[in-house]
Amino acid sequence: MAELEFVHLGFGPDYVEYTEAWDEQRRVHAARFADEIGDTCLLLEHRPVYTAGRRTADSERPLDGTPVVDVDRGGKITWHGPGQLVGYPIMKLPRPVDVVAHVRRLEEALIRTAADFGLETTRVEGRSGVWVLGDPVEERPLIGGLSLDLDPRLHDDEFDPRLNGPEYAPSNAGQRREDRKLAAIGIRVAKGVTMHGFSLNVNPDNTWFDRIVPCGIRDAGVTSLSYELGREVTVADVVPVAEKHLRDVLENADLRPRAVEGAAGV
Repeated sequence: MAELEFVHLGFGPDYVEYTEAWDEQRRVHAARFADEIGDTCLLLEHRPVYTAGRRTADSERPLDGTPVVDVDRGGKITWHGPGQLVGYPIMKLPRPVDVVAHVRRLEEALIRTAADFGLETTRVEGRSGVWVLGDPVEERPLIGGLSLDLDPRLHDDEFDPRLNGPEYAPSNAGQRREDRKLAAIGIRVAKGVTMHGFSLNVNPDNTWFDRIVPCGIRDAGVTSLSYELGREVTVADVVPVAEKHLRDVLENADLRPRAVEGAAGV
């Protein structure tokens, strides 16, 4: 595979407005589809913004009317902002594109990035992204004096963590010793070329996530490299490490089209 080019759109204090980056993604996407450029990964930090993928439910959005940018990627609602490394790999892949394989490659690069800083992360079946696993259920502290058997998040369809105080806040999942997401992934593929990508929490203010139901997940939370490691890590620290692993994984991938049922022998 050809070399992956990295383009830095802007980092703190030169944060990038989301719509500006989205416009640039579309421009690069068109150029990549026309083979005017090679595979390109845009790296940046955004100004604070909530973005909602196509599957976002109204019950997952901010209650206070905070604006949300609806986007054409997969997944649900999330937050982007300072202290979070965002990457948009715009790559031409064999058609029909194996979207799951592309997501797995991004996860692998970010898992390796976290490992270089001394943090063990993993995948969680059925939930995209990169995760820090919580303690076994029986070893977790009780929430509000409730055992897991009585946890309303699991048994009450109308329970809303946005209204129920800090003990249920996504940003406090580490204190509850629950599974918590370090990096989110949401992509779109158009004409065989990928768009959107990943966000890796380095040292953001994770209380921004408390206004929403991040990724539509009510029984887990969010975390950051700095929180998990107990020391300050900056986006500037992470960029070269992430670039190294994205390059290793994406450039050396064995790219194959998605298997189509019934196509064998055709």
